[in-house]
Amino acid sequence: METVQQKFDVLSLLEDKIKRIQTGDGAIYLVGPIRLPVNLYGETVEFKWYSWMKSDKEMDDFTQVVAHLSSANLAELQQSSVLVYGDFEYGEDALIRMHSICHTGDIFGSKRCDCGFQLKQSMKMIAEHGTGALFYLANHEGRGIGLFSKAMAYILQENGLDTVEANESLGFADDTRNYDDAIQVLKALRSKPVTLITNNPKKLKALKESGLPVSGRTPLWGDVSEFNEKYLNTKVKKSGHMA
Repeated sequence: METVQQKFDVLSLLEDKIKRIQTGDGAIYLVGPIRLPVNLYGETVEFKWYSWMKSDKEMDDFTQVVAHLSSANLAELQQSSVLVYGDFEYGEDALIRMHSICHTGDIFGSKRCDCGFQLKQSMKMIAEHGTGALFYLANHEGRGIGLFSKAMAYILQENGLDTVEANESLGFADDTRNYDDAIQVLKALRSKPVTLITNNPKKLKALKESGLPVSGRTPLWGDVSEFNEKYLNTKVKKSGHMA
């Protein structure tokens, strides 16, 4: 059966969406515009979104830009943090969330995903529980592909690909995130068991394989809309997310 990717040339969809801005020491590559429905004070407002990448290498052909993505380590140029609540070091029962940065969802309130909801809801859950920590993993944008690559993936999604197909079409694995650094920080802050707020079995596996005492898992679903329903279904069907 013909796949979605075979129905069109991925690069042809991106050609008129990438603009090169020449600078004295390289170039800035601008990708967009991209339709972005945003929850703004309770109303859905549609914006046009762009992302840019600064490069000391000037690439003449936009296909070189796409080929450059998977080796550019764009997501590695950011820093992570952790938000701790209550007696996290000694409390008997603590909730934790390993939250991957989502520029569009966390900052702009995009409804293309559920990340902004998960960020706010997990913080609320931790505070109501009394003890916990939220790890904000800034090098995880777009499941580890970086913001500029994610912008291109959004364009592909607008043309029929799901989130997994879009990442793979750009030369990435479905999920390239690594939790080693966050786990090392967690170990430095707490030795007692934790309950992980997640739907992602890979996060749970990473914690258990590191030797951390994990007492359980709490799911976190919500904010389902016409804009993210396909995205959420794909996470369950293709990425193995749990209810």
